[in-house]
Amino acid sequence: MSSPPINTDTAEDARHWSRVLVQYRTPRTSRSVIEVIITLVPFLAIWAAAWWALSVSIWLALALALVNAAFLVRLFIIQHDCGHGALFRSKRVSDWLGRALGVLTVTPYDCWRQTHAIHHASTGNLDRRGIGDMPTMTVAEYRASGRMGRGGYRLLRHPLFLFGVVPFFSFFIQNRLPVGLMRAGAKYWLSAMATNAAIAALVALLIWAGGWQVVAFIYVPTTLMAAVIGMWLFYVQHQFEDTSWDGDGDWDIRDAAFEGSSHYDLPPVLGWFTGHVGIHHVHHLASRIPFYRLPEVLRDHDALAHSSRLTIRESLRCARLALWDPAGRRLVTFAEARRLPA
Repeated sequence: MSSPPINTDTAEDARHWSRVLVQYRTPRTSRSVIEVIITLVPFLAIWAAAWWALSVSIWLALALALVNAAFLVRLFIIQHDCGHGALFRSKRVSDWLGRALGVLTVTPYDCWRQTHAIHHASTGNLDRRGIGDMPTMTVAEYRASGRMGRGGYRLLRHPLFLFGVVPFFSFFIQNRLPVGLMRAGAKYWLSAMATNAAIAALVALLIWAGGWQVVAFIYVPTTLMAAVIGMWLFYVQHQFEDTSWDGDGDWDIRDAAFEGSSHYDLPPVLGWFTGHVGIHHVHHLASRIPFYRLPEVLRDHDALAHSSRLTIRESLRCARLALWDPAGRRLVTFAEARRLPA
């Protein structure tokens, strides 16, 4: 199957691709089960190896823990696909697998699924910022902020803070409460508190069985490194120069999904460990496509393989982008914003 070259800049393309991608939504149950097994088993095996390595060298244990973060990222992608109903036909199976994995990823499944659904329903909408997205100001909003407001925003958008402090805060602290859903019902409080209780029981068991070193040199480093990787992936999926933001009047969910999501073109090994989530423009157009079928989409449709493409080298510049310029319709750095007309 192949598709003719298509001008991916037109609004009709998002609608065209939405129709085309429907055929990839069907999960293959046996393949989904295999993907879970080949991710979870190595994760647990490396965990055990790191635990054993503590008796040899703390540094060896730490190295194994950091390597194992790659498998934890992949487990998060599996949890992510469970939230979209993409891996299994049974919602019950998807939800309970997602909840179980949420203990490992320190992410309450039901809370995350709801805020992530809001993210999909509002991505690129300037009037619906605030839940499940990366805080982003327009140039005019930044200029209108006071000195404290500008200083706080600059701190938040600084790469060291964004990819150092924020992942720890988001996963270890913010996830302990149903942030954004505090008044949305008991379901989300139950999700957060049940996950917290399970995490606490797991940590207590680790300390009882292996001592505090197991938590300090294996559990925390693995989880934190996975959080940093996840934060970077989420960032470059929407925070790239030619992304798309519009107010309610001009915003369209399919156009925003297609034009506001990148194709982070990673080497095959990194693509495997990240569950091909870098093929994000396709994911946002058809979120129920199982992650293992996303490369199939690109093989069949060359136009999508070249749309919104970012290489690793190109993605590094994205870390400096900070403000949305509506006139130029692009994200700009603070330095570039200073040169724009008032």
